[in-house]
Amino acid sequence: MNRSELLVRDGCLLVVRQPVTPVIPAPGQPGSHSKFVPDVAEIFVAILDDGRILGFNGHVDLGTGIRTSLGQIVAEELDVLAEDVEIHLGHTAATPNQGPTIASATIQISSVPLRCAAAQARRELLAMASRRSGIDVDQLHCGAREIVGTTGEGETFKATFAELVRGETVVLPLDLDAPVKDPATYRVVGKSAPRVDLPAKATGELTFVHDVRVPGMLHARVVRPPYSGIDAGAFVGNLLESVDKDAVMQMPGVRAVVVIGDFVGVVAQREEQAMQAAQALRVRWKPLPALPSMDDTAATIAAAPAVRRPLLSEGDVDAMLARDDVVKLSRTYAWPYQMHGSIGPSCAVADYRARGEGRITVWSGTQNPVSLRFDLAQLIARDEADIDIVRMEASGCYGRNCADDVCGDALLLSRAVGAPVRVQLSRADEHLWEPKGTGQVMTVSGAATHDGELLAYDFATRYPSNDAPMLASLLTGIVSAQARVFEMGDRTAVSPYVSAHRRFVCDDMAPLVRASWFRGVSALPNSFAHDAFADEMAWATGHDPLAFKLRHLDDARAVELLKAVAERAAWTPRSHDISRWDNDERFVRGRGVAYARYVHSRFPGFGAAWSAWIADVVVDRLTGEVRVERVTVGQDTGTMVNPDGVRHQLHGNVVQVLSRSLKERVRFVDGRPAGREWGGYPILTFAELPHLDVVLMPRQGEPPMGAGESASVPGPAALANAIFDATGVRIYAPPFTPETVRAALAREDRLIRPSEQRV
Repeated sequence: MNRSELLVRDGCLLVVRQPVTPVIPAPGQPGSHSKFVPDVAEIFVAILDDGRILGFNGHVDLGTGIRTSLGQIVAEELDVLAEDVEIHLGHTAATPNQGPTIASATIQISSVPLRCAAAQARRELLAMASRRSGIDVDQLHCGAREIVGTTGEGETFKATFAELVRGETVVLPLDLDAPVKDPATYRVVGKSAPRVDLPAKATGELTFVHDVRVPGMLHARVVRPPYSGIDAGAFVGNLLESVDKDAVMQMPGVRAVVVIGDFVGVVAQREEQAMQAAQALRVRWKPLPALPSMDDTAATIAAAPAVRRPLLSEGDVDAMLARDDVVKLSRTYAWPYQMHGSIGPSCAVADYRARGEGRITVWSGTQNPVSLRFDLAQLIARDEADIDIVRMEASGCYGRNCADDVCGDALLLSRAVGAPVRVQLSRADEHLWEPKGTGQVMTVSGAATHDGELLAYDFATRYPSNDAPMLASLLTGIVSAQARVFEMGDRTAVSPYVSAHRRFVCDDMAPLVRASWFRGVSALPNSFAHDAFADEMAWATGHDPLAFKLRHLDDARAVELLKAVAERAAWTPRSHDISRWDNDERFVRGRGVAYARYVHSRFPGFGAAWSAWIADVVVDRLTGEVRVERVTVGQDTGTMVNPDGVRHQLHGNVVQVLSRSLKERVRFVDGRPAGREWGGYPILTFAELPHLDVVLMPRQGEPPMGAGESASVPGPAALANAIFDATGVRIYAPPFTPETVRAALAREDRLIRPSEQRV
């Protein structure tokens, strides 16, 4: 039900706010430049006379379970059961504009107005019941979707929410200062609840955008240019030489071949017909200019032009690093380009009504419905008011995959044929063209006293930009293929380990290949460098890494978390006897510890949850294989709305970051991404999953923090530190593949040969 229908409906209680002009991105930050303001109020909570309780949030559920948690928040304030609440997410015609679903900010930030609206609705229902019964509000009780009290004559008064609003139309302006419940009284929030989205998924009901079917719908495939994964340069949108349409137009079911600039698409009656026609279509492209080599991504990033941006400087770092009486280290860490690797390639359905009649509807798996609406309006030169984005579940994203791009494809093709069109990307389309998680290079220098006090820390991070405009807009020339530089490398750029003298800078760069944000954004690589360096500094000064890190943390909650994880994992101080590595054992064990708080948004940003890992690994010194036996992962999330949901998020973060740290890396050929299928981009398998032990800190009553990304951030350093503990070998660039580990072992003469092994 959209908000226009609700606002004119009889028999309802609504909590609304008047739409405001969207926030324009800060200088140096990506985002939509839309100024569109709807002409109808935005609804957060609706109580209806048919018994329904509706909540509306502008974010979307990317598999994190926020639909369940938001329902619990509304239920708590209304004193009802979580299953009594129906949450609507991300539909532009129904939900408020709360920006993109990023930075683990849904529960931390965008749930706040929903909680306040539910609290307002509860007070108004009590007031309505008081007026009807004559009972003082303080003598009425709310629960089980009804208000109950006792009159002065001793008679019981009872009215359901539906009965109270029947015949009424009550519209309350949202009050962000509305009193909400004391967390000490919570009965729904803080209790584990089953995911409300899983039954439909398990029974095959319509939840995924891939399954959308619209009357009269046609199917389409796109034919992409040869500059796969590149979205900046004079050739982008200008490389097409010719398309031989005639041959495929004679094929069964083919309805159209659409060519606009470098955008090429085939529309047919049936999906297999579109696939066959796209494969048969003869397209000639002009020669592609030579592209910069990406064979060594770290070297390419290190050599590319950049603008240095100071972040934080305290004390005299150079003086400390010049001292002769301290322990000094300088290291360079690198992070590879990686794919989101959504299990299902992106899909969308668009229905463009010609001649301005009716509305334009796009069914999408986007992460950013409002931003997508702006991009689509720009693409087809229509008003944003003409476009509805119906957000459906998709096959998973941890940042921007091709979910928005395929919407542009579908809309252009629907406009061309005057009918609804479904576009399903191929696996090759998705792998080659999805905006990659960008590579990164971090350089660190530090100085410490011989007794283990960190004196100085000098940190620089280089992060190629992550804009990735919609492909259809680039290929048709609607958006200039000009490289844009955004300031996105500064997430968690400041080490949590304090010192009196420290300096942090970010080198902002233009993109090298098509890139966008990925889970943990730049925070994960930055934290890899921070915690791996701290581990090495602890070793260099003769200290246990856990003790060294605890000594240099000035955040009490971080200290408590790290101690709790260490206790659960039964941490013991790590031996500094180097002779333990000089043996002929093939399988060696090690443990690594790492901590991070995910600090996101523009520097200095703000923090999400605190997280810590202890990883137990076995390294095969013959093959170089790393097997993770156990991960003890802890998180301080503040108030947990759904503890099981938080636990599942930790599981998901751990599994994904193990895959990213041990296996995942985009390979390039002639400057372009090369992987077209899973064989060229392996991911972790079920058989490789370790035992996971989760520690959740009891912080009910504290502000809730984002849980969607934080547990990823310490992972890579914990693994690198564990590999060192097992082998005595430091590895400064994931993924820790057998080839990488073997090479590192060989450099330190710790690789064993078959004739030397002792199992």
